[in-house]
Amino acid sequence: MNRRTFLKDICVGAVTLSGLPGIYAATKPRNSKPNFVIIFTDDQGYGDLGCYGSETIRSPRLDGLAKEGTRFTDFYAQPVCGPSRSALLTGRYPVRSQGWSMPESEITLAELLKTAGYTTGCIGKWDVSNRRDIKGRIPNDQGFDYYWGTLGANDGGAVRLYDNRESIGVDRDMAGLTKRYTDKGIEFLKANKDKPFLLYLAHTMAHSVIDATPRFKGKSKGGLYSDVIEELDYHTGRLLDAIDELGLRDNTLVIFTTDNGPWNNMQEPLRKKHKGAVAWGSSGPLREGKGSTWEGGVRVPCIVRWPGHVPAARVSNAIFSTVDFMPTFAKLAGYMVPTDRIIDGVDQTELLLGKNEQGARDHFYYLCRNELHGVRKGKWKLLLEDRKNYYGYVKDTGSKEKELYNLESDIGEKHNLTKQHPEIVEEMLELIKAFQWPAKLPDTAIVPRKKKGR
Repeated sequence: MNRRTFLKDICVGAVTLSGLPGIYAATKPRNSKPNFVIIFTDDQGYGDLGCYGSETIRSPRLDGLAKEGTRFTDFYAQPVCGPSRSALLTGRYPVRSQGWSMPESEITLAELLKTAGYTTGCIGKWDVSNRRDIKGRIPNDQGFDYYWGTLGANDGGAVRLYDNRESIGVDRDMAGLTKRYTDKGIEFLKANKDKPFLLYLAHTMAHSVIDATPRFKGKSKGGLYSDVIEELDYHTGRLLDAIDELGLRDNTLVIFTTDNGPWNNMQEPLRKKHKGAVAWGSSGPLREGKGSTWEGGVRVPCIVRWPGHVPAARVSNAIFSTVDFMPTFAKLAGYMVPTDRIIDGVDQTELLLGKNEQGARDHFYYLCRNELHGVRKGKWKLLLEDRKNYYGYVKDTGSKEKELYNLESDIGEKHNLTKQHPEIVEEMLELIKAFQWPAKLPDTAIVPRKKKGR
């Protein structure tokens, strides 16, 4: 079954189910379905918010969001940006959803929400169409009714902006992007306040070439990077205020998270780009950063608020991931999860609503490009021997042997316990063997390699 056939079938199924008692979609009035707002920052480290231990970043709005909702301490994205985005959008590890090369055949949560009557908007960084305008693979072709943002990154200090399908020019004002994206997000909220919606707001900051406006520049304790995060916090507050002012607070599930760990392993190149300024974040107590499968590369901040549903002032250490969004939203919005492909995400509704403190996720796989580096189950994390380092900026390559860590007592991955717990190693290796590989591995380049002879 192809993507179009599946989406057509579930639309018919949704209409059929709407006439049956006992079905979630049938028993909920249309306006009682929760709205979804995903705020997705870039290259923000685990230690880069006050509520996650930062002493140099003031983040009163996000700290407040954590008090109003649940803060997750063991939340996982992917090692780098494109793969992290395809995983979030599809509920599938990048080895299936293909990261920067996410194909038209993938089914996104936006497409699925549309089958349940939602209006969908994407603002900001897309980064799953090889950073180009490719028919079938841009936001408007992947389930989003409205798009305003850039299809790629800002590595050269500029972004090409699109208003839906139309290119509207190049923007070199990196300091102003966070405000512009937030303004567009607020416009989307105002235009769609009377119907269920998804807003996916994917910020360019704090990736590669960063900057802050005069109101924030030089005002933090931690240099330029901290200035940028404090400005992100402020504009996130503006978005939250708009949700309140529009009367949407009680019926909107807000998620704040980021795409991968900080680029703290690229300090000298980033320093040169920024005239000596500190332009990278902190992994806090975690090992390494972006591009790695150490905790610092993939474990990131995540805060979820839904008043009256998600418990307030709660801290959860359940294993949770961006791949879980799609099946979780299915339960909350009333759409069908695709059955024609492997879905790596699990329904975490019970975890979010405080009905199950452990969550539905038994284990989580650590993948980098097309290689399986390890697995976590409970407090245990096993990394395999001879893992390939795909990103030259990652300096910490480990021992080249199997490594077992107790993340409950050793969050910094300092003490390899393979010799003390051989039985745990064997159990974890069985999980490694059980991973279901796709029939064909994807091209993992940001821009596809040209085939010989062409």
